[in-house]
Amino acid sequence: MRIYTRSGDDGETSLIFGRRVGKDDLRVDVYGTVDEANSAIGAAVAYLRAAEPCSGWRDLIGALERVQRELFDLGRELATPEDRKDRSFVTAEHVQGLEKDIDQWDEELPPLTRFILPGGHPAAAFLHFARTVARRAERLAVALGRREPVDRRLLQYLNRLSDFLFVAARLVNHRSGAAEPTVDFQP
Repeated sequence: MRIYTRSGDDGETSLIFGRRVGKDDLRVDVYGTVDEANSAIGAAVAYLRAAEPCSGWRDLIGALERVQRELFDLGRELATPEDRKDRSFVTAEHVQGLEKDIDQWDEELPPLTRFILPGGHPAAAFLHFARTVARRAERLAVALGRREPVDRRLLQYLNRLSDFLFVAARLVNHRSGAAEPTVDFQP
């Protein structure tokens, strides 16, 4: 398989099953943004793998890599034209898996008393970055859903994903002993 095809040189790309759309099509923007979040998660995993050995990384890396595979499937669903879909790749079990990790990790963390800024351990900073990209993907998916059908579970997954990434970032800082940058906020 060749890396370059030259077929996108005119500003169009192919969805799965070959339908051509502009590279600025909202559907392409959504799955491209999902891919960005996946890449940021991959950077966090790389930092965790390169970090000093920590007994707490194995479960976290496993969960993050599971989410990367799920995001790949989510992107595949978004890249498939609605009239060619035979099923949804995102299930209620995927959303529940995120919730299970969030609940389990949250029990280990100190309670939130201040607003947290992205930072601390480099992997945590990348997870916060992935969280903001996931929020953008969710906003774009909602906009796409106003124009054409988008599976509700896909939207739920993206909504829960940002919470998952927030807690994962906190967990990295907690387990590594890195201070979480915080700020007070007075409404």
